[in-house]
Amino acid sequence: MSRRASVERKTKETQIIIGVDLDRAPQGRITTGLPFFDHMLAAMAFHGGFDLSVNGTGDLDVDPHHLVEDCGIVLGRCLETVFREGGSIRRFGHAVIPMDEALAEATIDVCGRPTLIYRAALPQSHAGSFPLWLLREFFAGLSMGAQCALHLECRYGENAHHMAEALFKALGKAMGAAYASADDEMSTKGTI
Repeated sequence: MSRRASVERKTKETQIIIGVDLDRAPQGRITTGLPFFDHMLAAMAFHGGFDLSVNGTGDLDVDPHHLVEDCGIVLGRCLETVFREGGSIRRFGHAVIPMDEALAEATIDVCGRPTLIYRAALPQSHAGSFPLWLLREFFAGLSMGAQCALHLECRYGENAHHMAEALFKALGKAMGAAYASADDEMSTKGTI
């Protein structure tokens, strides 16, 4: 069974192709035109132990919102495809990750019910030129596309870059655990 997927999304605002291979080490082919966002996605894949390729363009002259949100949706759809076609997974994933003074936690349930709980009081509004409020839009798109319950919390920190990066690293670790192959049923119902 295949544990990889590629999904393309084209709208009037964005064009995105994302590929995920859960059985391949990270190769680092991520380009969105948003260097900070690329850095976060690369950290997520590296710490999750999976290959992620992202080729995304969009109306950045208007606002990076469309591109960031759509990347979350497309990545989520890749994960949903892997789940549906790749056999049983462990379903749950959890990680707590520090980065310097920041501490973040990510918990996933691949349950078929998209839910996002996001708690991160970031003390700065931007990391470089990247507006950090967009992180919630990415995570919401990811939860919706992957049909998973996603709980993300940055418990504390002083540097918003460190806090965001800890969140993405924790998310990667939790994804790696949740989407790991399993031999048993994922639900007492017999299906998700």
